[in-house]
Amino acid sequence: MLAVRTGRKMLVTTGAFLAVGALVTGCTAGAEGTNTQPTNASVEGNQAEGDTVVIGFSGPAADHGWLGAINSAATAEAEKYGDVDLRVAEGTNDANLQISQVEQFINDGVDAIVLLPTDGAALTEVAIQAMEAGIPVINVDREFSSPFAARTTILGDNYGMGVSAGTYICEQLDGNEDAVVAEVAGIDSLPLTQDRSRGFADALESCGLDVDNRVAADFTVQGGEAATSQLLSAAPQIDALWNHDDDQGIGVLAAIDNAGRDEFIMVGGAGSANAMREIEAGESVLEATVIYPSTQAADGIRLARLIAQNKAMSDLVEVEVPKRIVLNAPVVTSENVEQYLPTAFES
Repeated sequence: MLAVRTGRKMLVTTGAFLAVGALVTGCTAGAEGTNTQPTNASVEGNQAEGDTVVIGFSGPAADHGWLGAINSAATAEAEKYGDVDLRVAEGTNDANLQISQVEQFINDGVDAIVLLPTDGAALTEVAIQAMEAGIPVINVDREFSSPFAARTTILGDNYGMGVSAGTYICEQLDGNEDAVVAEVAGIDSLPLTQDRSRGFADALESCGLDVDNRVAADFTVQGGEAATSQLLSAAPQIDALWNHDDDQGIGVLAAIDNAGRDEFIMVGGAGSANAMREIEAGESVLEATVIYPSTQAADGIRLARLIAQNKAMSDLVEVEVPKRIVLNAPVVTSENVEQYLPTAFES
């Protein structure tokens, strides 16, 4: 446990405090103005091993390529630090079981919790309990329904994914306002799917387009194939298609191949390695994919360590870890695929 454990509740509510001099100079000056000590907001200070931090991590079951990558990346990140003791709960899609896992972390007195909730609203109350117990919670990917449930929230940009996909399609269709655009969404009841579709529609509107044909799948290969088959039957002509998720995209591409369709361009979502290899090969309708980072839980582990050790982010002047971080949603094409393929997840 951390030596600063007794003061941790203050850490959760007010954040780490550093002297103003360290904020201005980024280091401690010696008698002659030379830099002598790294601060807790410097690269050296952040990397320096400190008191052991016990971090509890809980996420959904890894029944999807992206979720599997989330879990493995979190574990790999923790292994980089000699001062991190990671306690990993078994992945589950049962909100009640995940609540009990967080309650166990609270009872164990861990120093921080990184939580990717199977349902953000359902896990909000127990996350608040952890915060009230003086344990900072780092909320990953699916937001809680109260701002009091997390010290820091780190998210992918679902709305931004839709904007990126729509903007790319607008550019490729080059002002053709008669173009037919189709969309294969994920699970429609999820806020993340709704945000992606909203961003997509907003971007298309900016170039005079809209979604002409839309179906929803379920983030699985089978669901992607079935929904796309239905879509293709209803739409004899398509100019561009956005599929929200590269895991279900395996089924989407299978349905397209089975239908013998190749008159349109396709954009994927999330950024899987197999999608990027398709883009790199240049032999299918898939021309691009939009990144939804699978590093979110790994980033959460790193931020949990910084928060628990009273450290901050070295590239910010701010002396505390931010309350909310939203990651970028870049478009991967044949021109930049080599940059993203090495860190892509396998579907």
